[in-house]
Amino acid sequence: MPAPKKTAGKSLLVASAVLTTVSSLALAAPVAQAAPSPSGSPSATPPVRMSGLGGARLGRPGTQVDLAAGVPVLPKDVTARSWIVSDAESGEVLAAHNAHWPLAPASTLKMLFADTLLPKFPKTQEHQVAPSDLADIGPGSSMVGIKEKETYTVHDLWLGVFLRSGNDAVHVLSAMNGGVDETVADMNAHAEELQALDTEVVSPDGYDAPHQVSSAYDLTLFARSGLQKKDFREYCSTVSTKFPGETTKNKKGRTTRGTFEIQNTNRLLTGDTDVDVYEGIAGVKNGNTTNAGATFTGVAERNGKVLLVTVMNPEKSEHNEVYKETAKLFDWGFEAAGKVEPVGELVPPKNAGASAAPSAGVAVGGGEAGGAGRAGVGAKPVTSAAAGGGGGGKVTALAIAGGLLVLLAGGVFLINRRWPLPDLVRRRTRP
Repeated sequence: MPAPKKTAGKSLLVASAVLTTVSSLALAAPVAQAAPSPSGSPSATPPVRMSGLGGARLGRPGTQVDLAAGVPVLPKDVTARSWIVSDAESGEVLAAHNAHWPLAPASTLKMLFADTLLPKFPKTQEHQVAPSDLADIGPGSSMVGIKEKETYTVHDLWLGVFLRSGNDAVHVLSAMNGGVDETVADMNAHAEELQALDTEVVSPDGYDAPHQVSSAYDLTLFARSGLQKKDFREYCSTVSTKFPGETTKNKKGRTTRGTFEIQNTNRLLTGDTDVDVYEGIAGVKNGNTTNAGATFTGVAERNGKVLLVTVMNPEKSEHNEVYKETAKLFDWGFEAAGKVEPVGELVPPKNAGASAAPSAGVAVGGGEAGGAGRAGVGAKPVTSAAAGGGGGGKVTALAIAGGLLVLLAGGVFLINRRWPLPDLVRRRTRP
């Protein structure tokens, strides 16, 4: 069993870059309980004691919500073992169900992987894949189709991680980072920095492993932190693109390298036979393994409100059930926002603890928070058209006018309240 994590910080100061006031909120933070290891048949009931980080009610088993007058009733057919609905900007938790239950996370853990490693390598950096890079990938893993001795850019690899949930791409990036063990250590350290204290990383790709767990609360923290990064926003909102194929030689000895199309496996972003594209969706990550069942964290914007929803392991076994339940919780959240009293909140990273309050009207800079110094604030969801020979297809880039940024300055967690989403997404409406 992993050792219990450290006691979390006791205060939080959240400030909006476009508001003229700063609000502070003191949070009680009990010591997190040691996370149980996942099994092939997870317990049907949550632990008696769970972490109360973010608010004491979030540590209680069962559904936590304040259904005051005017607040819509929660959907009754949500069967997930654990879920949480939160405001991505303010951090308020609107409702939750077993939010701190440590469960197998599947590939939603790749959000932490990306948030940890994205700042380390420029997207133009190239890497030739060695056989050792692809060693020890779990049987039955989702793959994007990386080949040994082929060269890929970091940009290619991250598209493979986000769109196809490629464990092969994760292992190549881990090799670039010093190996799987080093990457796991980095991820665990970053999880602790984010105060994701229900999480224990054993495999960087989310593949089932003894003692590897996370919670709906922690997965939401990973998404919220990752979405502060321009590249993270771009990758998690990319619908489809061209991925480098294998290099071949023709009869004259000339080498060519084609491409093949990959599509995002997030069905609220791409749609499916029984799931519509969700109005305002912009990511972030899905997963599915034997131990975890189906897991998903999504972010969507409607009428200026940005919500995060995480759903873990629906008991109902219908096709795409995790997306259907997520959509229902999004619908409830958008209807309840501004009416429901929060039952807790998402805590900030440790290094964003409360200190001196900033002056009113502080502007958020254009750099990438936590990134490698690349400028720019807009994310670019990408859809690639079919390519004609040689190199690359026609790409339609839909720029986002503003970005959801976090500025860690003076120990204060600053959030830009506005996060417009791409026109392509905003135009899509449900029937």
